[in-house]
Amino acid sequence: MTDGIDRTPSDTEVCIVGSGPAGAITAYSLARRGHDVTVLEAGERLEPADHRRRMEMWLRPGFDRDAFWRDDERDAFTSTGDIYARLNETRLKAVGGTSVHWDGNTPRLHPKDFEMRSRYGRGRDWPIEYDDLRPYYAQAEREMGVSGVDDNPHGPPRTDPYPQEGFPRSYSDSLFAEACAALGISMATQPKAINAEAYDGRSECVGYGVCNACPSGARYSAEVHVRRAENHGARIVDRAQVLRLEHDASGDSVDSVLYATPDGSTHRQEADQFVVACGGIETPRLLLLSSSSQYPDGLANSSGAVGRYLMDHPNVTTNAALEEQTQQNNVGWVSSRSDQFYDPGAAGPGSFHLTFDNSARAASGGAQVRQPASTRLLGAITAPTPAGLADVATDPLNETSLGDGLEPPTTDGPPYPLSIRGAGEMLPRAENRVTLDRSTTDNHGRPVPSIELSDGEYAQRTMEHCLEIQADIMAELGAEITDVSTLSDRQMSTHHMGTTRMGTDPAESVVDAQCRTHDLENLWVASSSVFPTGGANNPTLTIAALALKTADHIDETLSSA
Repeated sequence: MTDGIDRTPSDTEVCIVGSGPAGAITAYSLARRGHDVTVLEAGERLEPADHRRRMEMWLRPGFDRDAFWRDDERDAFTSTGDIYARLNETRLKAVGGTSVHWDGNTPRLHPKDFEMRSRYGRGRDWPIEYDDLRPYYAQAEREMGVSGVDDNPHGPPRTDPYPQEGFPRSYSDSLFAEACAALGISMATQPKAINAEAYDGRSECVGYGVCNACPSGARYSAEVHVRRAENHGARIVDRAQVLRLEHDASGDSVDSVLYATPDGSTHRQEADQFVVACGGIETPRLLLLSSSSQYPDGLANSSGAVGRYLMDHPNVTTNAALEEQTQQNNVGWVSSRSDQFYDPGAAGPGSFHLTFDNSARAASGGAQVRQPASTRLLGAITAPTPAGLADVATDPLNETSLGDGLEPPTTDGPPYPLSIRGAGEMLPRAENRVTLDRSTTDNHGRPVPSIELSDGEYAQRTMEHCLEIQADIMAELGAEITDVSTLSDRQMSTHHMGTTRMGTDPAESVVDAQCRTHDLENLWVASSSVFPTGGANNPTLTIAALALKTADHIDETLSSA
């Protein structure tokens, strides 16, 4: 099988495995400084028509959404813990990685997340502080085009404004705001990697309402930095499945990666520096698969920490019904949040944040109801204007007209649905881990990743507290709770962290503060897998910030060679 694309090795300084946000941003950061960069991506490159097709399929209620990108044999895994891993519903192997279908939420971690052991005597401290990452956070926001408002009294400290003004809050947010104010709970704007205005050559949001499958390019994906890297001379090789890393005779450095291509060939790509950027599951898997006589337990695993300390974000949701119109279907994404309970102190349970859902659930407690703006307002795959979308978002009576001949949709009568979601903190525990399942193999006969994950008492207490707060808000609002999603019925979230963690002690960590492995001098990891703790906030902006920082260190290494 061949498509005529040359996937043979080339001369390069840096070989990066994976083209998600970490890999793509690292590639761009190095290529723009004149370094020769090659990126190997297991998945295919999607074209604009593919994104539109994904959106159209996403709108179909019976569509198996992960079938669009999933390769059952290549992407096989097993799940043995209390929490089902559901990997192929949440990750995507393609140029751009999982950012091709994410929601675009971009909060920062808080300072306390970097100092858990020092502050509270639990978890681990990062070998860097919030202030070390602060300039990279600001740079990552500019690179991705984050929209936001600096209105979060309980958020992490900021010195730079958001690159774009935040989207207006929805009408349902105003209802929640009244109840939260009565309870002394602050609400703030949710930062989003979605364009509120034309930005960096990409259009403003045009309101398709299916952010996971955004066909317009207004929501950031790592495809942006793939293109930028290519414009600076980087080479992106799709459908190049890396099978293992191979080291030199001394075992001090990596000298090549072995990868397979669609025509059935295998190749070795050599480089001076290597970066593994495969996410929290495939990164430890690749290191474990790269065992040798010198590294019998897996590459870069002298600590035994490769694959261990897996974390995700436990989440709970309260659905309710209100006699008053809520307009929760008018915006396809979260526009408000609360960090009131992010730093509860040493005596309290762990951190969590609240988001106020704009994709309403049925008042009877049924499945999520998604009515994207494109079909809800126009009756076809045609998007409203951004100004019209803002009007609809804040219109309490659903009377906004979006153009000549376009009438607002009729709505069902009361009760109307409301929903609050909370995501919280999980402590790093050695028993939560990724291992190799040698009883099950992938399309190249390699053991698949096996995921073992449970919440633990700390996360359970944290999310019980979260549910209590959600119930208080609904009661203050006068809403009747119709359904509660607890930890007992949850599956693994989309955030996979901690499996090659960062630290100063090589005996208990995999990479150092620069994200270079302790064991091999030219092997780096750019991924959420390096997080020592996961906090309670979405990891993507932190992944991007760390990638920018790591690229600086790789550039320094190459420049001094």
